[in-house]
Amino acid sequence: MRRQLMIFLNAVMFYTRIPVPSWMTHDEDLLNRATVYFPFIGWIVGLGSVMVLIGAAYLWTWPVAILLSMVASILITGAFHEDGFADVCDGFGGGWTAAKILEIMKDSRVGTYGLAGLGLLLGLKFALLNQMSSLQAIAALLVAHPLSRFTALTFIYTHPYAREDASSKVKPVAKEMQLSELLLAATFALIPLVSVVIYARNPLYLLVFAPLLLLKWRLGSWFSRWIGGYTGDCLGATQQLAEVVIYLFLAIF
Repeated sequence: MRRQLMIFLNAVMFYTRIPVPSWMTHDEDLLNRATVYFPFIGWIVGLGSVMVLIGAAYLWTWPVAILLSMVASILITGAFHEDGFADVCDGFGGGWTAAKILEIMKDSRVGTYGLAGLGLLLGLKFALLNQMSSLQAIAALLVAHPLSRFTALTFIYTHPYAREDASSKVKPVAKEMQLSELLLAATFALIPLVSVVIYARNPLYLLVFAPLLLLKWRLGSWFSRWIGGYTGDCLGATQQLAEVVIYLFLAIF
């Protein structure tokens, strides 16, 4: 039980800005095991965003409430995944060899591709959530944050880590995952979606896996072709894109 608590706290330490006990230290083995809680971290981020959304909607207009909920999600994670998305935009936009792409992604500076991509991504999130009703937006946030994180962590199970020197800027990243851990992580990811399906009595929501599988296949082919696998930045980019794909799908309904 204590070991599972340590694993969970490692997930909180690396994937959020939420304080953990001072006796917690970095451990590579615990980090590898902590990926099982990545979708559960999505619960925390989703619930935090929803709480801000509901509270802000009572005080200001709906667009302001949406923006503040987005701010809350960024503050909770420290823009961890947004930074990864921007780095991927810069790396794959400006690099033409695997070495150059990895070098650019390792640079802490944000370039034109990253700035443009991140601006468009955040604008699309806002536009999609803004067109939803309050209940739809709440459901979307609760479903998208865990499910998008599960989509990202599947790369750890299916693809090799791309950096031979095991460097990844200042970001630690898990490099292995067992099938039992993948299935447990899937359970964390599916609970919110299944709850929405039951509440809405609409099994068509389960079709969201179709665009997510397409996204995973396309990104996997792209990452493998150019850099031979994934990096921490690739996982962050996948999470952000999967989140938008989920909003796009749910907005149809």
